[in-house]
Amino acid sequence: MKLHVALTTGRFDDALAFYTAFFGVEPVKRKPGYAKFDLDEPAVNFTLNAGEAQPAGRLNHLGIQVGDAEAVRAAASRLAALGFATRLEEGVDCCYALQDKVWVQDPDGNPWEVFVVHVADTAPALAPTATAPCCTPATAGQPGCCP
Repeated sequence: MKLHVALTTGRFDDALAFYTAFFGVEPVKRKPGYAKFDLDEPAVNFTLNAGEAQPAGRLNHLGIQVGDAEAVRAAASRLAALGFATRLEEGVDCCYALQDKVWVQDPDGNPWEVFVVHVADTAPALAPTATAPCCTPATAGQPGCCP
């Protein structure tokens, strides 16, 4: 089994460059307004489709879970070296789990995290609320994951 994710982007060329760099491979299929990345790790059939991007709020975020903290740090270094704005979080209690992660955004503003889970079930000091939900990247004036 393999997860399929299809994103519509109003900035196709920028998104194609971002995802080629983010995944570290060229798409396996490229047609006008369409690109397909067929990845084994993570196991995903990921496609980009040119079109009008959907309004914010339909997608919370996307992520790739890795095996250890070193893989998170390696991803952070690789993404920063590619020129992406990254935000590293270490030892955060997010989605009721203790995690390390690095965040980046694609050209349409879709947030991606590369993360490892250290403790699978925790009780954070603060529960998620409508204005500070768990498992979202921090934005100006708003915290990200539960503190």
